[in-house]
Amino acid sequence: MNIRLLSRYSLALLCLCLTLLQNHVCGDEPAAEKDAGKSEWIQLFNGKNLDGWTPKIRHHAVGENYGNTFRVEDGLLKVRYDESAYPSFDERFGHLFYNKPFSHYRLRVVYRFVGDQVKGGPGWATRNSGLMLHGEDPKMMTIDQDFPTSIEVQLLGGNGKDERTTLNLCTPGTNVVMNGKLFLPHCTSSSSKTYHGEQWVTAEVEVRGSKLVRHIIDGETVLEYTQPQLDDRDEHAAMLADKQGGNLLDQGTISLQSESHPCDFRSVELMILDE
Repeated sequence: MNIRLLSRYSLALLCLCLTLLQNHVCGDEPAAEKDAGKSEWIQLFNGKNLDGWTPKIRHHAVGENYGNTFRVEDGLLKVRYDESAYPSFDERFGHLFYNKPFSHYRLRVVYRFVGDQVKGGPGWATRNSGLMLHGEDPKMMTIDQDFPTSIEVQLLGGNGKDERTTLNLCTPGTNVVMNGKLFLPHCTSSSSKTYHGEQWVTAEVEVRGSKLVRHIIDGETVLEYTQPQLDDRDEHAAMLADKQGGNLLDQGTISLQSESHPCDFRSVELMILDE
């Protein structure tokens, strides 16, 4: 092989190596990197406004944020009851719905209770809010419906002296299975400690379709159940079951509650899980 031919061969080999290197750096992501992308936290609350969210407050139409109940101030998603709109609570239970349903995910919120309960709020709703999961579309709710048919992860604050768990379970129009048996009580307590005052609390929920739901706080599971489902004894829930062709709840909306006590959400984020 002469020198000129060898030089051409070397140049071609060099170009091939550069092309392979470029494809490795700039080409398609490896499968592991693509899978890692699925494990990232998605910010449902952008810290600026309520884009992506829809309010439904009892006695008011879907989309009407009566009294500016849900608002964003100082980078926080706040639930407030101005006296001009709420001289009395008048059972105006409200919910702020994220506009996209989810099925398999991990939800994480940072919340706190502040100030005093609005006049006329029920006693049980003091320092009380909630995360409504596997919920119905707010457009399906009647104008006077108090709570969406859903699984509620109840957020509760202590009164400064008595024990009161948080991340309890309530079931408006629904049931779950615990220890292999259909569980019919409306509410059940978790095993969490009590969180008094206006401290920030980080709560997480792992939701795996209709198979499993876990309530997690401080890295510890404090309540667990399976097979969330619509309750045939409830007329509205029975209608929803007929519409979807069965009782099991595999997916649904996520909403934040307004139950008469001011509260703040510093962050609301979600991680999609593999099915």
